[in-house]
Amino acid sequence: MILDGEVVVVTGVGAGLGARLARRAVDEGASVVMAARSDRVTADLEESLDGRAVAVACDVRDADACARVAATAVERFGKVTGLVNSAYAHPSFDDLIDTPPELLQKALDVILHGSLNMTRAVAPHMKEAGGGSIVNVGTMATRKPMRSEAAYAVAKAAMSCATRYLALELGAHGIRVNTAAMGWLDGPGVRVYLQVTAQQRGVSEQEVYDEIASRNPLGRIPTDEACAGAILMLLSRYSSEVTGAMLDVNGGEFLPL
Repeated sequence: MILDGEVVVVTGVGAGLGARLARRAVDEGASVVMAARSDRVTADLEESLDGRAVAVACDVRDADACARVAATAVERFGKVTGLVNSAYAHPSFDDLIDTPPELLQKALDVILHGSLNMTRAVAPHMKEAGGGSIVNVGTMATRKPMRSEAAYAVAKAAMSCATRYLALELGAHGIRVNTAAMGWLDGPGVRVYLQVTAQQRGVSEQEVYDEIASRNPLGRIPTDEACAGAILMLLSRYSSEVTGAMLDVNGGEFLPL
């Protein structure tokens, strides 16, 4: 088990990637604190994970709420050694020039400032534990611009830049900070997209799926479950010498130089 003995905070735990991360982290030996605005998913997860996970209500825009999450981890499990910043907001599907400023600000507040709030909350505990690993969940849209993703991608790009600075600043304390840049994720959100797009175009959901899947060498849309593994690897000791990096997790749809 690659996370044996670790205590990991996961933000933005919902029906998709966050829930997969929490469950798989427990399977890999970690104890997990699940931070989410809603308890619809986390309550069931907490019950099913047999005392290895605890849910805490948290809006990451609230620094005090983030501090409570970190405190709960220490009170319940004795330390904090891992953090996955996966909470996000996608408040607009407009082009950037047409995005209302307040919606761009909302994306920045959740994605950039929310991840910084949680990082500030856990960093002292990681220093006390002798180190830790932080993974910021990024997006391929920062590297391969796509229409309708502007406000979301700009906020994620700011978070990715913060990753590198935090890696530089926290490395002396044994804290690694990396970004896992996700592409399409075959989970609840994409399944809704497939359904809506198929209805609008008068085609089957499989046709829409195949069109998206054909863009990458692996010929499929990566699943939430599979992509969670890449994040867990960055959390683990197998990545002990990796910090300030961006790992592309998109089935090869974007192939960096």
